[in-house]
Amino acid sequence: MHYLIGDLQGCCDALDRLLAEIGFSASRDHVHVLGDLVNRGPGSLATLQRLHALGSSATVLLGNHDLHLLAVAHGVRPPHRRDTLDDILAHPQREAWLAWLRQGRLADMACGWLLVHAGVVPAWDAASTLARAAEVEAVLQGPALAEFLPRMYGNTPARWSDDLTGADRLRCIVNVLTRLRFCAADGTLEFDTKEGADAAPPGFAPWFEHPQRATAGQPVAFGHWSTLGLINRPDLLALDTGCVWGGALTAVRVEGGRREVTQVRCTQAQAPC
Repeated sequence: MHYLIGDLQGCCDALDRLLAEIGFSASRDHVHVLGDLVNRGPGSLATLQRLHALGSSATVLLGNHDLHLLAVAHGVRPPHRRDTLDDILAHPQREAWLAWLRQGRLADMACGWLLVHAGVVPAWDAASTLARAAEVEAVLQGPALAEFLPRMYGNTPARWSDDLTGADRLRCIVNVLTRLRFCAADGTLEFDTKEGADAAPPGFAPWFEHPQRATAGQPVAFGHWSTLGLINRPDLLALDTGCVWGGALTAVRVEGGRREVTQVRCTQAQAPC
């Protein structure tokens, strides 16, 4: 059985209780975690260790918090005052954990669902989303990581183009797959607004509401947007239900046309920002 799980953000206790609730068996089941494995919650290292112990029974996407960990570890970004990454950064085997994290995906497919952490621009279909993700994955896993990380941050280019090259191209891909909430019909990206779907700035809409998006016929599951809450549509799953902020950790069983939602409440939540 295949389960999609929303943002963990270092809430390892909630992950353990969720796996117990669904009766997870590593010999029978597979979990797909939709990014933001670490940060803000109390057990970032424990979460990596738990997922690593699942071996081939777990596939993880990388979210913006996971990329932030890599940037902090390489001295590219200073730690944020609310970060909870010290247990990883101070661990004697930190390089091994960082190396394992670098093997995470930026997009994936499971049981007919396209999986991303944040979103997809209107121009990308499933195949192009996976191809663009693979471009960044190759850099994250290769020798050019240290060169790329200082260039990863910034809100430009503000719109995807197939003609983009170099760091601009990779940065835009990262922003779409790990940060996107709202975009315009022409694909212009907006990153300042973090409220729910009704808070769209003028001229913008939630990325998944664009009727002409190339993934309109493709079921898509994503996390990242805790203020949305759970969205459970035939073609769309939003699974960041704000565990670390006092909400729930959500798993959805997807296979063979069946859909089962399981949630556990977080008992180690932070106060909201």
